[in-house]
Amino acid sequence: MALTSQDVSRIAQLARLALREDESAAMLEQLNGFFEIVERMRAVDTTGVEPLSTPLSAIEDVTLRLREDAVTEDAAGERREAHMANAPARDEGLFLVPKVIE
Repeated sequence: MALTSQDVSRIAQLARLALREDESAAMLEQLNGFFEIVERMRAVDTTGVEPLSTPLSAIEDVTLRLREDAVTEDAAGERREAHMANAPARDEGLFLVPKVIE
């Protein structure tokens, strides 16, 4: 998929960029180079290749360090009071804010 100078002009217009003629030509070359790399990558046969969760898993065994998914509702009540203590205005456990839209 090769772009034309009209494509670059349209992209620049959509991005609100003002490109000089030499900048437009350089951008055309860079974008076409990018699309060439993408086409070469698409041509690679990846049948049977498992996706990686992280690039490091290709060279070493990576164990994800995830926290236990546990309910912590008991501690939430204690934290709420600590957070609400700094609120300039509150009512029934809710922050009160000034009306900004009429």
